[in-house]
This record gives sequence, C-alpha cells and structure tokens, in this order.
Amino acid sequence: MPKLSMPLSPAGTTTNHSTSRTFWLLAALLAVAVVRLWRLSEAGPADYDSVRNWQVIQELAQGDFANLFHHGSPGFLLLYVPVAALTRDFVVFQTINALLGIIGLGLFAAWVTQQGRLTGPEAAGLVLLGGTSLLLTFSGRDFTMSSVSLVVYAGLLRSYFARLQKPSAAAALRVAGWLAAGLCFNYKFLFTLPILAAFEVMQADGLWRQCGLWWRLLLVLAAPYVLFAAFAATVGLPWYRWLGFYVRTVVPEAANVAGRQHTLHLDLLYYPRYLASFESPLLLVGLVLSAWLLWRSWSKEPRWRGESWPLLAYLLVWTSCWLVGMSLLIKAPRGLLFAYLPLAALAMLSLRRVLPRGAMLGVVLAAVGLNLFRIQQELYTPLPTAYPKVAAWLKQRGATKVASAVGNGLAPYLPQGQTLAIITDERQLADLRRLGYQYVLLDGYWRVAGVARFDSLRRQTPVAAWPAPSSSARCCFWNIPNTRGWATPRPWRPAGKLLPTRCHCGCIGCSNSGGSRPIYWAVVGRLLTSTAETLAR
Repeated sequence: MPKLSMPLSPAGTTTNHSTSRTFWLLAALLAVAVVRLWRLSEAGPADYDSVRNWQVIQELAQGDFANLFHHGSPGFLLLYVPVAALTRDFVVFQTINALLGIIGLGLFAAWVTQQGRLTGPEAAGLVLLGGTSLLLTFSGRDFTMSSVSLVVYAGLLRSYFARLQKPSAAAALRVAGWLAAGLCFNYKFLFTLPILAAFEVMQADGLWRQCGLWWRLLLVLAAPYVLFAAFAATVGLPWYRWLGFYVRTVVPEAANVAGRQHTLHLDLLYYPRYLASFESPLLLVGLVLSAWLLWRSWSKEPRWRGESWPLLAYLLVWTSCWLVGMSLLIKAPRGLLFAYLPLAALAMLSLRRVLPRGAMLGVVLAAVGLNLFRIQQELYTPLPTAYPKVAAWLKQRGATKVASAVGNGLAPYLPQGQTLAIITDERQLADLRRLGYQYVLLDGYWRVAGVARFDSLRRQTPVAAWPAPSSSARCCFWNIPNTRGWATPRPWRPAGKLLPTRCHCGCIGCSNSGGSRPIYWAVVGRLLTSTAETLAR
C-alpha cells in the first residue's frame, strides 16, 4: 500500500535552509578559531601596544586610573578589569580577545549571509576567506582593541543598512548607539563619520532633519563623553582628558621616539600593493568585479536617490571609502582593519554572479589554502617566543631590575617583584645603573620601532643567547605606521643574547683597547645575525 506524505511547506523549507546555513557558519567559525588559537601560548605579545594595554588594565584593577584614556579607548580597558581581578596571565587576555574577534566575524558573516541569501557552503566560504586574512589573524592574536572593535563595527554596518532600507527615527538612533559604543572602544570609529555623511548625501531622504531627531542623535553620541568626563573628574583626572587625546593624536606635541610627528601622507598605491602581496588575490578581484557589476547594472537602470541600497553597493562604498581615506594618512596594514571583512564579502557576492557555484567554491577554497600557507610562514614558523626563557634565566639569577631597549614583550613573563624599564637610547643606561638595574634586554623590537640608538650596545658580548625570530618577524612591522613605501623589511632570523652589568667597568666613554668608545654595562637578549646570513642579504 503506497504511503502518502505531505509536501514540505515553504516555512519548513525556510527553516531547513536556515538550519543548514547556521551549521555551515558554526563549522567555519570553529575552523577559524583553531587557526587563531593555534600555538597562541607560544606567540607572546605581538607588539608594544598589546603589553601596554595589559599593564594599564592591571593598574585600573588596582584603582589607579591615571591611564584610563590610553589610546582613547576607555571602554576596552574597563572591559577587561574583571579579568585582571582574577588573573595576570597574558595568554588569558589574548585568548578572550581572539574569541571576541571570532564573534565579530560571525556577526558580520551571519548578516551578509541573510541579506545576500547565501547558501550554507557560500556562508562558510565567506567566514573562511575573511577569517584567514593574514592581517586579521595576526591582529586577532594580539591584545589590542581591534577584536572588540570588529564586534561593534558589525553592529554598526547592520544597523545603518537597516536605516537605509527602512528609514525611521528609531533606526537612526540605533546607528548612533552603535557609533557611540564604538567610540568607547576605538577612536578609529571617528573615521566612520565622513562615510556615514557621504551615505546621507547620496540617500538624501532628509531623515536627520525630522523634528527633534538631530539633537537626540547628538545626545546619544555625546553620552559616553559626558559620562567619562564626570568619571575622570571623580578619580582626579582632567574632565577633558579623552578629548585631549584626540587633539594630541592629530597635532602631536613632539615627535615620537622614531622621529615621526606628522599624520598625513598621501600614497594611493600602498594598500593595493599590500593586499596584492600578503592577502588573498580574491580581495582585489572582488573589489574590481563588484565595481564593474554595479556600473553595468546602474548604466542600464540608474539608481535614484531615496531608493533602497543593494548589499553589494553598500559594502563597496564602505570599502572604497576606507581605501581612499586611509591612503591620506600615515600607513600601516592595520589601517584597513574595517575593510578586510567587507572585501571578503564583495569577493563572495560578486563571484557568485559570474561563476558556477562549484567553480566559485573551488576558487574560494584555493584562496583559503593560500591564506593558510601564509599564516604558517609568517605567524607559526617564527614560534615560539624566547621571552619565557629570558624571564626564567633572570629569575634564576635573582635579577630584580631589568631594562629593555624599546620593546616591552618581556613584561608579562616577569613576576610581580621584578621591574622592567623601557629605554629608547643606550645613553639612558648610565642613570639606570645608578638606580640598581642589573640587566638590559636588546631584542629585535628596536628595528620594528625604527629606533636605532643602540650601536655600542649591539657590539657588546652577551652572557646568554636564545633564538628569537618572532621578535623581529615581518608581521611585527605591520602595526607600525610608516611613510617609506608598502614593503616591509625581510624576515630576520636572529639569535637573542644576554649581557651582565658587571662584565665591564662602570663608566661610559672611557678608553678601551687603545681606543675611545662608549662602554655600557649591559644586556639581556641581543638579536644578532650570523656572518653568512649578513652576506646573503
């Protein structure tokens, strides 16, 4: 007897598709999590800012609010104060930050999947393509505000797209809320203001001119500044400290230790060259292909003001504005933090229009494979960091006061009883010697920061040495703004070395071996390159 079954209802089909997409998204996010967390405990601090953020959070947990507005990100610092109350372990902070970056990726991918009506495999391809970006993987393993910023940025993109699709006062206020939250975590959300203004000019629906709406928007945006100004005054800081950070960022009082003082530098090719050299070729292909698809579409049927925005056009405007806008400022690959995920989405949305699904997924998988190869070469190969060994060596010798040449990567591995002082010139060692400092660390970070004031120190014979390629790996240069072109220095393969304060006489500038040259007491962790490697370069 034949069995009869009811056909699936449209609602049931939609539910099945949604469940399938969710499964694919979660599986891809799990794969990205493995990539981001792989050997994280061996990586150590990625840059100076990561350690400085960790140190400031320890201060806040102890009630010292002097550096609350460090980097203009009080929300980020306060977010981790409860963690600091439980542990000082730097890896815990790194891990939480990495997971926040994955959450940001998931929120963005889920929104693009829904609005672009991607299939499950296409959604997974988007997550893998964006999540294995070399720069996003590198920044997802540090301890800066980048990861939590991506969470808020995903909310801002979603809310403003909804405002364009269905204009209303409530939608505009939600956008202002996300923007206000973003400004608490990262001052770079200020750069979204001209982009939003450009959208408003193109949309021209007059929403912001509705009676009473504009001042409500200003109140929402001003709320964090008013609250933190009051809090600053309560803890003994100037109420204008946060706003003062913005002023000093635009107009620095003096040059930094590397001699940089200006903030503007026009170079329209820097970021395209970086993307072509270190990221997936699909990102630039997707950017160009999206522009061509939209031009072809709008040339046949022009878009008029007030009409709803297609997702492809919306993401293309955001991405193009980031590329052009950041090309006006001093350059660093992290400047495109908010552009990498939209670039990946543009690649997926445009490729699915010109390629069969199987071919498109094959191309995306090949691109992901290339990303993973670069991650292996740039991030995993230089591991592990030598800082734990340096810290253990110092502990065995009872060293309580240590100096470091520019870098602070040793700090998370020192016990609370040890002090680390940062120097930017080897002439500072004389004063530190009188204060009882016993060793000085010279790793490769002085090269990364561009502070070449340690010539005599580098010529000293160390008392201990460790391989330390990670401290001057090529990716370390990506967080440092520069004006010397798009190329970063070739990877170093150095060896860390260590010198005691008492291996030479306690004077500076005395004669030595018949000649006069500065003598410094020092060193922990000098990075050298063998003669063969020097000749090869």
